Amino acid sequence: MRYLRIKKLTEMTLDELWQLFPIFLTEHQPYWIEWYNEEVAQLKTLLPSDVEYHHIGSTAVNGIMAKPIVDIIIETNTDSQLKEVAETLHSHDYIIMSSSENRISLNKGYTEYGFAEKVFHLHIRLKDDIDEVYFRDYLNAHPDVAKEYEELKLRLWKQYEHNRDAYTNAKTSFVKKFTGLAISEFKAKR
Repeated sequence: MRYLRIKKLTEMTLDELWQLFPIFLTEHQPYWIEWYNEEVAQLKTLLPSDVEYHHIGSTAVNGIMAKPIVDIIIETNTDSQLKEVAETLHSHDYIIMSSSENRISLNKGYTEYGFAEKVFHLHIRLKDDIDEVYFRDYLNAHPDVAKEYEELKLRLWKQYEHNRDAYTNAKTSFVKKFTGLAISEFKAKR
């Protein structure tokens, strides 16, 4: 009897990963905040007490469709703490997806068979590198802009269903425009 060998995620090409993990949007779900709170509770058992957590992305915006992936910023105080946090998370089943000097992204919930029930993207950042928090706050304070963002995402969804980078890039000018307005409106209040 022959068995089909499933490739490990690390063995897959980007094209294979995009096929396995397509972009799809769902109606806003109230349990996303519960997922965020549960994950943060877990993270707090692993990480230093002085890091801060922020629920970002469309799952943190009231009433708009989103990819059912909870995004979390972990705000660290120093370069060394940023790296220590990443190492700790990597040793606890988070996959490092990208890394630069001041930013490290990890995920959890991606399997060789597709998405798990709960999927998380963690963005480890240095203090005050949290523009996404301002963008989230702006969309929640301006439901008309949030709906405009949802409409943009719906237009791009099928076109870029299997190309996450192109999907993200096609949203960039909108996100930059409203992030600038968000920083002006909310940064002084933090």
